[in-house]
Amino acid sequence: MKNTSYHSLFDNTDKREFYKTLHEQLKSLLENETHPIPNLANASALLNLALTQINWVGFYLLKDGELVLGPFQGKPACIRIPVGKGVCGTAVAQAKSQLVPDVHAFPGHIACDSESNSEIVIPIIANNRIVGVLDIDSPVYNRFDQTDLKGLEEVAQILAYSCNWNELV
Repeated sequence: MKNTSYHSLFDNTDKREFYKTLHEQLKSLLENETHPIPNLANASALLNLALTQINWVGFYLLKDGELVLGPFQGKPACIRIPVGKGVCGTAVAQAKSQLVPDVHAFPGHIACDSESNSEIVIPIIANNRIVGVLDIDSPVYNRFDQTDLKGLEEVAQILAYSCNWNELV
């Protein structure tokens, strides 16, 4: 990884440049490692350092038809989420990213942290199957926009291609 402080690295004012730098750093962190657990742990740490106005960032992994808590940064979280329930379960059921400006208006929202007000969830799709989701919560309403969605979908794609997901089976 480049020898640069995280604070100066991610202080870009242009959000597209921010995500370009984030993607480069993530690829560098994943270099020469294919096991999903350490890669997801480092990815959650990187995202936690880089993103502002968030209170939780992490991963849920799909196992036997439900999402199971994986590596994360933040307060303790819900351990299991059924597919189709909450924002994370909906992302899996629809195989589609969920950008939620107000979680309190989302039908069936699961409140793991009452301080969260907005959320973005990105499915991780490897070998044409969903293996998990990237989940990020914010205490700020409308925290995430389309640029965040595109940038975080690229994070999920980098993880999908950099990990050997069969190591979790």
